[in-house]
Amino acid sequence: MTRHGELGAALHRWRDRISPAEGGLLEGGPEDPGMGRTELARLTGLSVDYITRLEQGRATTPSSQVLASLARALRLDDVERRHLFLLAGHAPPATDRVPRRVPPSVRRMLDGMAGTAVGVHDAAWSLVTFNPLWAALLGDPSKSAASPCRNVAWRHFTEAPSRVTRTPEQAARFEMALIADLRAAAARYPTDVDLRALVAELRRASGRFTELWTSRLTGSHESESVTVHHPDVGPVTVDYDIITVPGCDLRVIAQSAPPGSRAAEAFDLLGAWSDGPVPLTVAGWDEGREQEPAGV
Repeated sequence: MTRHGELGAALHRWRDRISPAEGGLLEGGPEDPGMGRTELARLTGLSVDYITRLEQGRATTPSSQVLASLARALRLDDVERRHLFLLAGHAPPATDRVPRRVPPSVRRMLDGMAGTAVGVHDAAWSLVTFNPLWAALLGDPSKSAASPCRNVAWRHFTEAPSRVTRTPEQAARFEMALIADLRAAAARYPTDVDLRALVAELRRASGRFTELWTSRLTGSHESESVTVHHPDVGPVTVDYDIITVPGCDLRVIAQSAPPGSRAAEAFDLLGAWSDGPVPLTVAGWDEGREQEPAGV
C-alpha cells in the first residue's frame, strides 16, 4: 500500500471507531458504521468529496491546517496525531503542553479497579484524577487547591507530609525514576510553562533534586511494597505499582492489597467509608499553595 493509501485507510479507521451516537453525531450509512463523511465534513469545514478523495488516496497533499482540523474532529491523541502528519508527508507539530486528558478507556479501567487505590498522573507527575479508595487511603486530594502539592516530585523532594514511607533504598530508586521521567517530559514538552516552573521551583527548593537533575544518573520505576500510615486504620503494607498508559502519556499509581492480608481488611473498611469518585483537573502552578494534601 502506498503512503497515500495508508493515510486514507487510517482516516477511515479513525472515523469508523467513533460511534454515531457518541457526542450526538449524525448516523452514517451502511458503509460507514461510525462517524459519517458528512458529519466529518461538517466538523472540519471540508467537503464530503475532498474527504472521500483523501480516504481513497486520490487527494495527496493535505495542508497542515487540514490535518490539524481532521485530528481534532477525529479526537486523535498525540501519538495518532503525529502518525497522521507523518502519513501525509508533514513534520509532526511540536507538542507544547503536557497532556492531561484522561481517555474513556482509562476511566473505564479505574471503574474496574474499585478494590485498588488508583491515582492517575500526567507526564510531569501531577495528579489528574483518582478513585474513591485513593482518597480514603491517602487523604482527599480535592481538598487542596494548590497544584504544586498535588505533584509527586514536588511533594517528595520538598519532604511534604505523606502517609507513605519507603526504605532509604526504595526512596533512592524512586527519586532516580522521578528525575528520569521529568527529564523525558521536559524534552517532549519544552515549552510547557507549568513544567518549566515546576523544575525551576524544585531546583530552588531542593538541593537533592538539583544534584540529581544535573547528574547523568537515570532510573526506572519498579514494583515494590510500601507502608501507608492511616490515621484510623493504622499502618498497612500495600503493593505499589506504576503503569504507563501508551498514547496519552499518563502514569497510573495502583496501590493494592494481597488477598487475606491485614491491608485487604483495611481496604474493605476504607472502601465502605469512601464517597463517590472525585475527578480532579490539575490547575496552574502559580495558584495558592496548601501544605497538607494527600501523599503518595
